[in-house]
Amino acid sequence: MATITFQGKAIHTNGELPPVGSAAPDFLLVNSKLKNLNLANFAGKKKLLNIVPSLDTPTCAASARKFNEKAGHMKNTSVLVVSADLPFAQCRFCETEDLQNVFALSTFRSNFSEDYGVKLVDSILAGLTARAIVIIDEDNKIVYTELVNELANEPNYDAALAAL
Repeated sequence: MATITFQGKAIHTNGELPPVGSAAPDFLLVNSKLKNLNLANFAGKKKLLNIVPSLDTPTCAASARKFNEKAGHMKNTSVLVVSADLPFAQCRFCETEDLQNVFALSTFRSNFSEDYGVKLVDSILAGLTARAIVIIDEDNKIVYTELVNELANEPNYDAALAAL
């Protein structure tokens, strides 16, 4: 269990992020066409997982825009924005924001948040994900992680981009 804060108050996740150097847990996430996707769908690519509670918040929206701009054009890299939002809402957000370089994927049918240790287990946000970055290399090994210590803060973009 990890402890972070939300508006300065301690909240907890169900576990810890997978350790750097370990094999990435496979996942089942849902795209805007309601198709299930997993690690195999991104085989041979680097994967930046921008894990956010909901794209319907300013900080989550900002990180999706920033990674769309900065990492979306990187060769051999897929940027996955992972949230509990329904695929329809994610699609609408990406269309409105003109985000063409990210894959918005929903956790709504999966154990992703539990498997990656980011499920919030207490507070009014219980059930959503903590804000985190996980970078997975072409061989599905974890090469970088960040669990953002205050849910309202943005991730360390420079460190994440350097890890790619």
